[in-house]
Amino acid sequence: MIDSLRRGWNRILAFFHKAPLDGDLDAEMASHLEFAIEENMQRGMAAEEARRRALIRFGGMMQAKEQHRETRGLPWVDVLMQDMRYTFRTLRKDRGFTIVAVLILALGIGANVAVFSVVNTILLRPLPFPQSQQLVWIAPPPQKCGLSCATYSVDAYEEFKAQSRSYQDITGYMAFTSPDNLRLTGRGQPEPATGIEVIGNFFRVLGVQPAMGRLFTAEEARQGAHPVTLLANPYWRRQFAADPNIVGKEIDLNGHPATVVGVLPASFDFGAVFSPGSKVDMIVPLILDDERTWGNIVTLIGRLKPGVSVSQAAADAQMVVPHLCWSAKQPNTCGSYVNKTGVSIEVQTLKDYVGGRLRRSLVVLWCAVGTILLIVCVNLSNLLLARAASRSKEFAMRAALGAGRGRLVRQLLTEALILSGAGALLGLGFASGVIFWLSHQQAIALPLLSSVRIDGVALGWTVVIAATTAILFGLVPGLRMASGNLHETLKDSGAGAGAGRKHERIRTALVIGEVALACVLLVGAGLLLHSFLKVVDIDLGFQPEHSASMKVEYDDSAPTDAAQAEKRGVILGQIAERVSALPGVEAAGFADYLPLGRNRAWGTPTPKGKVYPEGVLHGPLVYVIGPGYMRAMGMRLHGRDFTWSDGPNSQRVIMINASAARVYWPGEDAVGKILQANGGDCVVVGVVDDVHADSVEGDPGWQIYYPITQQGPNAAQLVIRSAVPPAALAGTVLHTLRELNPNQPAAEFRPIAQVVDRAVSPRKFFVVLVASFAGLGLLLASLGIYGVISYSVTQQTKEIGIRMALGATTGRVQLGVIRKTLALAAMGIFLGGLVSLGLARMIESLLYGTAPTDPITFAAMTVLLALVAFVAGYVPARRASRIDPLVALRNN
Repeated sequence: MIDSLRRGWNRILAFFHKAPLDGDLDAEMASHLEFAIEENMQRGMAAEEARRRALIRFGGMMQAKEQHRETRGLPWVDVLMQDMRYTFRTLRKDRGFTIVAVLILALGIGANVAVFSVVNTILLRPLPFPQSQQLVWIAPPPQKCGLSCATYSVDAYEEFKAQSRSYQDITGYMAFTSPDNLRLTGRGQPEPATGIEVIGNFFRVLGVQPAMGRLFTAEEARQGAHPVTLLANPYWRRQFAADPNIVGKEIDLNGHPATVVGVLPASFDFGAVFSPGSKVDMIVPLILDDERTWGNIVTLIGRLKPGVSVSQAAADAQMVVPHLCWSAKQPNTCGSYVNKTGVSIEVQTLKDYVGGRLRRSLVVLWCAVGTILLIVCVNLSNLLLARAASRSKEFAMRAALGAGRGRLVRQLLTEALILSGAGALLGLGFASGVIFWLSHQQAIALPLLSSVRIDGVALGWTVVIAATTAILFGLVPGLRMASGNLHETLKDSGAGAGAGRKHERIRTALVIGEVALACVLLVGAGLLLHSFLKVVDIDLGFQPEHSASMKVEYDDSAPTDAAQAEKRGVILGQIAERVSALPGVEAAGFADYLPLGRNRAWGTPTPKGKVYPEGVLHGPLVYVIGPGYMRAMGMRLHGRDFTWSDGPNSQRVIMINASAARVYWPGEDAVGKILQANGGDCVVVGVVDDVHADSVEGDPGWQIYYPITQQGPNAAQLVIRSAVPPAALAGTVLHTLRELNPNQPAAEFRPIAQVVDRAVSPRKFFVVLVASFAGLGLLLASLGIYGVISYSVTQQTKEIGIRMALGATTGRVQLGVIRKTLALAAMGIFLGGLVSLGLARMIESLLYGTAPTDPITFAAMTVLLALVAFVAGYVPARRASRIDPLVALRNN
């Protein structure tokens, strides 16, 4: 053992101290040679003959040196260094090939690294919380009543926490927070801010510690406590210039002083985890007693006890729910999403809740970018084969001088590894730019997007795909080159001509495979794009173009609900009248929530005098709106709109959507009917066309609209319709609002089209990326076709010259080249089409209104590939038709 270690150590020392050892070896060999010469001369030989005989007996000097070096050093490292030096010299001479190869590799590897970083962040990497595998999301099964069916009441939260046995602790947050719900004053003009109310133990359950200050105390989450807040790290840096002394200071929120008790760490992003696409500026404690009667408003997040599985926690929850729903302080507090005969509740890891819905889409995206890498490998294999054909004499000469086939293959693999390494380094730069851009895209509603980064795992993945790529595109040319008849190559008069002819069939097969892969990508992208166009073409029930919204602050405080409603009607009526009179404004109205955003349900309205079996009716989504809102949103209405005279002391009125009307009064006109809703009789004054309120692609469901003058809204969004760009109106509208309310914070109009874009942004994100990869694959496939056809034309120059000398026309020559091009494309399209038929089934769940075997998509992609192949073959065809027969025959 000691001898082996000593020999190994001596080899390492010998590798790093070659010059002194080589000098000693030269001196020793010279000494031995002198002794041999002297001995021969003593035998009577002449000096010249004595030297010749000594050298013959001694053997080759260089061979002896190499053998000695191998025994004393690290031969495999020496060989590798030789191969690398030779590779760098070769690549430096062929700069054009090197640049093209590195750029192609950079695109393929960079795209893979960027997509892997997204997949790793959303699906693979644990959430940024300590022992995040213990965190679970506790929710009812999906229902059609918005967030009200995805949340719990305060009483339900307390009962669940008291009775469950599988959790260390349970927490949650207020789910119905709207953007810009806070107003920061005392620092110039009032500034809007978005705050989230969380249960006092929220951060302790998640395991988040503040970067500065402390977390909330139990006393600060009780009724009557002095207001406190935790600042989000970006907001602290942006609004307070990263003031290191901010902890303990008071800021003015909504006209009341609140103490800053801490600053959250930069790694914590509430919106990225719980509300993708949302920007959260600060966190405040949820006062449970203040909101105990608000119904279902609280989410449930639990941390499991050590050793408890998700399935055990789900079983525990199933046992708790029956008591929770019918024995709590408020009976039937679970609402319409559970019944006594079929208790149901879902418990899943928080990681699955955050990213699980995107799993299939991300896997498809990952496969698409992997296909791009395969196309890159095929393209580079073709380039290396063409290059190897021109170097066939070089490799034949090396083999004749003693280089084995393994050494030749190793040389080509070394070149591939160096090219792949350079492509990976450039690709990392490309991926870093893409990831930086993605992480700052708040318009894309993808979870954890702001925390996407190239971490150690992504760097490891880069090394793996770089090495794998090098093997994939370097092995085939290496084996093919080493397996050729080297003696025939040496005798061949044309440099590399024989090898080039032998490589042509392999290159043709590779191009067919490349076209097939591109076809698969194009069909997948075509199906997703067709599906996306179907989504965009959905009748939303409103017209987002030329509409925009702005958050409005107003004071409707009054001693009674009726007085509050009356005051609110006066204030909002004045605002609507003033804004409607502004130049360019066609209509103005108010709503507490907008479609495709947060929503809720209030109970289950019932037509007066009708009885329905249990389970037939469910709670519709509720919107509180003002007169003019329907016109401002471009909604279609049968009946009449609300008016400002529909006051708190007038007949209660409502509007419902067409789907609800068809269920409540099938075959009848719902206008004028009485609906028992929200504790009283309400006259239906209008029926609104169905609006996609919950999601663009889902069922519109049922909606009910209450007038803002009779029902207290959660907020007030001013919606206007105007042909003038919203940015041009924002200053004028804000000035008008501040004339009526000086505390109106600065705000900008948000186009309603942005709301729609945000709702479809995940689908759009995947479609754009897959379509981009398909376009890149199509480009690479066209380059591959062009390369093979162009090379074939070059090899057939003499043949084409003879044909033209015998009378072949220019058109006939072109037609022959193009026919060969289209034949290659046809074989690739046929193979790719067969594979696409099977793979399309895998993405069926991602399609909307589009069959996986959609003939239009398959036909369009086939025509597109054929056209690209035609263009790729037309250029070599024109070159072939311009060959001068005399020149071709003279040069060949």
